[in-house]
Amino acid sequence: TILRQEKGCYSLELGRAEGILPFSETIRGEKYEINKRLKVYVIEIRKSAKGPQIVVSRSHPGLIKRLFELEVPEISQNIVQIVGIAREAGQRSKIAVYSDDDNVDPIGACIGPKGSRIERVVYELNGERIDVIPWSKDPSEYIANALRPAKVIMTQVDEEKREARIIVPDYQLSLAIGKEGQNARLASKLTGYKIDIKSQSQVVGNVFGDEGEGKEPSPGLFDLPKIDYEDESLGMSLDVPMDTVPIMDNVALESESAAADSDGAGEE
Repeated sequence: TILRQEKGCYSLELGRAEGILPFSETIRGEKYEINKRLKVYVIEIRKSAKGPQIVVSRSHPGLIKRLFELEVPEISQNIVQIVGIAREAGQRSKIAVYSDDDNVDPIGACIGPKGSRIERVVYELNGERIDVIPWSKDPSEYIANALRPAKVIMTQVDEEKREARIIVPDYQLSLAIGKEGQNARLASKLTGYKIDIKSQSQVVGNVFGDEGEGKEPSPGLFDLPKIDYEDESLGMSLDVPMDTVPIMDNVALESESAAADSDGAGEE
C-alpha cells in the first residue's frame, strides 16, 4: 500500500516492513495515489541507520515473471518455463515460454481459458500489451516467433555475429517493425540478435535492380527449407534475453495495509 510521497520516491507498506518505490522504477503514466495497493518486485535490500530498506520496482521485467507465476500454476510448478522477457514498461512486453512436456501447450497455459490468466496480468499492469511466443533452440525459428504477429518468409542467421536478416511480405513490413520500431526492438532484446528486416520487393530490387522493384520474386528465389511460421496452432498474440536482463530469484510482493483493510480503503 502506498503510504506517502517523498523526495524522489514513494513510501510503501509491505506487511510488517516498509519499502521505497523510486520514481525511476515507476511506470510512466501510471497513477500512484495514497492507500492504493500495488504488486511490486523487490530489486534490492539496502542497509540503513533505521534498518534494512527494501527497494521495489513496477517497471522491472521480473515483475511480469512473478505475476505469471501467481496466475499460471504450470509456471509455478516448473511445467512451463519463461525463458526470456523483453519489456518496455507501460507499453508492451514479449515473453518466450517453453515446456518439455509434449502434452502441455505453454502458450495456452499462459493465456488461460478465454484469455482469463493473461487478462489478470494485463489488468495489474494497467493495460500493458503482452505477446506470448514459443521459445525455440533454433535461432531462426525463435527470431521469427519473436517478430509475431508479423509473418516471416525467411530468416538468415549469423550466430557468431549475433545478427539476423529477415524477409517479410511487403504488406507485413510495417507490422514487423512496429510503431516507432517497437516490435523489432523488443524481438531483438528478447533473442539477443541484431535484426535487419527487409520486404520481399526490397530483396528483389537488390537482386535485379530497379526493374525488380514491386515485382513478385521469381519461382525458386525463396524456395528454401523453412518453418511454417503461419501455423495458428503455435499460439496467439496478445503482445531481454535472460543474459541481458536478469530475473532475480525473489518474489513479487503484494503490499498490504492493516489500516487500509480495516476501513475498506485501498484499491487492487
